[in-house]
Amino acid sequence: MISYLDYLVVNIPAGEVELRDDRIERKWKVEINPFLLARYPVTMELYHEITNDTPNLYTGNSRPVVNLSWNEAISFCNLLSQKAGLNACYSTSNEGEKVVCDFKANGYRLPTEAEWQYACKAGTTGYRYGELDQIAWYDKNSDFKLHEVGKREPNAWGLYDMLGNVWEWCFDVYDEKVYGSYRIFRGGSWAEEARGCGASCRRRSHPTFCIEDLGFRLARSI
Repeated sequence: MISYLDYLVVNIPAGEVELRDDRIERKWKVEINPFLLARYPVTMELYHEITNDTPNLYTGNSRPVVNLSWNEAISFCNLLSQKAGLNACYSTSNEGEKVVCDFKANGYRLPTEAEWQYACKAGTTGYRYGELDQIAWYDKNSDFKLHEVGKREPNAWGLYDMLGNVWEWCFDVYDEKVYGSYRIFRGGSWAEEARGCGASCRRRSHPTFCIEDLGFRLARSI
């Protein structure tokens, strides 16, 4: 079993990443501070170990946990921080409608989409960090099901399943003026076509949304 103590083992260096929104033809650059990012998406066994519950059929395996909303993902981050003796990153107000992240806290959190894309690229410049069939589970090779984490090739920084297998929630609001509280997820999934499995592909949904190919990955500030 992969313990949560083994998850945050990749130290992501400082740098810069360019994001883009093809919908409104906008590009912008973001400075990235050093941070820690999990090698793998959160698995069913890790989720069960911490919560004693699971939204999936728990069989003690290392497949990514799915069918979790953004709200449930940040709640898990706070619970994991508490159990690890760390300071929680998230606080809520207005009956849960407003969520604030304290990026100076030492607890677990979701990556920002800039952090996620920067870590996914791992110094590469293309749409993907390698050949898709070697690095990702997607609709052409997944047999239309979840796979155990870490079975495809990692990127140059040792991160697995950044593309394919499951989409991953990020912290950011997509476009508050147009979509309200919708949050961003990245990376493609086992059910996604090849074009959706790329470092810069952006999707969004309501923070209560959950589906069988959407999970999340843990980050921590340094």
